[in-house]
Amino acid sequence: MFKKKNLFSKLWLKHTDKILYKQYKWELKNHKQLEFANFITEAEKLTSPAKIIEYAKKNNKVCLSHSGNAGDIIYALPTIKRIKEITNVRIELYLRLGQPLILSGYDTHPLGNVMLNERMAEMLIALLKPQPYLDTVEIHVDQTIDIDLDYFRAGGIPLDKGNIARWCSYLTGINPELWKSWVTVEPDKTYANTIVMARSERYRNYTINYKFLNDYKNIVFIGVESEYKDIKKTIPHIKWIQVNDFMEMAQIIAGSKFFIGNQSFPFSIAESLKVPRVLETSFEVINVVPEGENGYDFFFQEHLESIVKMLDNK
Repeated sequence: MFKKKNLFSKLWLKHTDKILYKQYKWELKNHKQLEFANFITEAEKLTSPAKIIEYAKKNNKVCLSHSGNAGDIIYALPTIKRIKEITNVRIELYLRLGQPLILSGYDTHPLGNVMLNERMAEMLIALLKPQPYLDTVEIHVDQTIDIDLDYFRAGGIPLDKGNIARWCSYLTGINPELWKSWVTVEPDKTYANTIVMARSERYRNYTINYKFLNDYKNIVFIGVESEYKDIKKTIPHIKWIQVNDFMEMAQIIAGSKFFIGNQSFPFSIAESLKVPRVLETSFEVINVVPEGENGYDFFFQEHLESIVKMLDNK
């Protein structure tokens, strides 16, 4: 049976027997993964389709919670949508506010040091409430929760690789249909000939230069002011669109000619809508994957420019 070593024992082993130390680290990693698996799949948690369906039949509803970030919530929706489809009961989603945000290697984030605040939640609720598979979307106060979708942060799922849209499916055993759209809105057709762009300060591919977009006349930016000022240095004629809520943002993206963005919240909306979309992929963290029709991603400048040209000529 595996036994954890104290700090002194680990340091002693590291300096006296490097081979055994590497073996210990491997066994420790396996032990942590086993602990996480046992924690997630313990009997009282709704961690399989069978458990969820049985619970739904008895209670006629399933209550879920999520604390953000906003993009993570968008990527949780296809799993929630599938739960609705297999249970056909009332689905209630509650947003937890104020959970701490750890910024690794980045100086700033639009929400500071929390994953979701009240203003962001209200902007998000405007988009989520009309979705037909969500019967209730509210800020969490003291409501009883059946499935806590934050468990993916408990340490057993690698968050820097794979696909964010599958994190909640790993917890529940529900297979989301990621090739289908999971958010529907009325497109804002005034942007039908416009390229919509977003580029957050995080998850950038620093080999990419968007200067070539100066050859495209109709282009707007959706994002915070600091991000807009940054991209305007490269594309002086780009216009900044400020939205009142994320329903408005989704309608603009849905009505656009196509969308360009990095691994940020606006791209999660574009992905959920399955509009023509181009993803700037970060070399450091690759955990967003366009799935289904109209999805493109790239690492290199040449590929970006060819994709944009192709979409613009459609």
